[in-house]
Amino acid sequence: MFDFDQWIDRRPTRALKWLKYEGTDILPMWVADTEFKAPPAVIEALSERVEHGIFGYSRPSPALTELIIHRMRERYNWQIEADWLVYMPGVVPALNLACQTFSAPGDAILTPKPIYYPFLHAPGFHGRKAAHVGMVEKNGRWLLDLDELEQQAEHSDLLLFCNPHNPGGTIYSRDELLAINDIAKRHNLLVCSDEIHCDLLLDEGKPHIPYAALDEDAAHRSIILMAPSKTFNIAGLCCSFAIVPNAELRTRFVRAARGIMADVNLLGFVAAEAAYRDGDDWLQAQLAYLRQNRDLLVERLNRVPGVKVLAPEATYLAWIDIGALGLEDPIGFFEQAGVGLSPGGQFGGSNFVRLNFGCPHAMLDEALHRMIAAIESR
Repeated sequence: MFDFDQWIDRRPTRALKWLKYEGTDILPMWVADTEFKAPPAVIEALSERVEHGIFGYSRPSPALTELIIHRMRERYNWQIEADWLVYMPGVVPALNLACQTFSAPGDAILTPKPIYYPFLHAPGFHGRKAAHVGMVEKNGRWLLDLDELEQQAEHSDLLLFCNPHNPGGTIYSRDELLAINDIAKRHNLLVCSDEIHCDLLLDEGKPHIPYAALDEDAAHRSIILMAPSKTFNIAGLCCSFAIVPNAELRTRFVRAARGIMADVNLLGFVAAEAAYRDGDDWLQAQLAYLRQNRDLLVERLNRVPGVKVLAPEATYLAWIDIGALGLEDPIGFFEQAGVGLSPGGQFGGSNFVRLNFGCPHAMLDEALHRMIAAIESR
């Protein structure tokens, strides 16, 4: 019904992912958008809106708000209220707004490491210090080092969190989240949780639990950031939202955004509403396809001496340990082989590379072939 095998030429569209390697045959497997067409319902809704022909300022429809409320209740057993929602043009701007709103110049802001690189940069953009909390491997999963979090929490008021984790792909369990919240509660730590990958769950039976849905205390001390962008491959339309149950925090957050934060693109609202209303069949098909890609990647790369990758429980991103290969320039090495990856050092893990497997099977198969051949012929 949905053709995820279609290899669509994005080069004429000025797509960032492909533009980086313009004029080469390097396969871009770096930035986190996929090679899949958005759901038909989204394309149809956008076409209808474009046909209208007027693109002035816009506000979210009541239907979109109700769809989000319904989605939180049905998918995550979390009852939210309409006035908790704050629409934003992106999760990264919201992350930065949280740093500016809930800390003061010179304060330390906690971030996991490795982590999606805007987490590492955001504190410094606002005259704050980034204090890193390590991620540790436990039973084939990447988890926050709780002992280190306990120590660092004494000197900070804000933790930037990521669940599911990017780049590690971890879906945090309820017990794991409660352990983090126990530390946050004892140290009066506010948690800004990036949950943009919450719908991209590859391990069936492992649910996503929004941080604020843990209990009343977690809701009181958290800001949840979500978006349809990664789920439905509509990131360029710039529509996301924060869920802020605490009225005082929400008021401060909204006030800080005035005059600085841009409104959401009107086509972003249209796409989000269509995706959340009619995109779930497409999403389930995409997840089945991504599981096949994930399993192929893990199986093939873990057979290569000097390479190790833990199977991501969520996202379409693989965090690949290539430290044992001793490559002086890992990104350059794989580019020479015809594959463009994200450097691990960008995320805080210099012995790693990140690979985006949100692509047709044939593209992934070719990328893995090129990578493995290059490693074996060194």
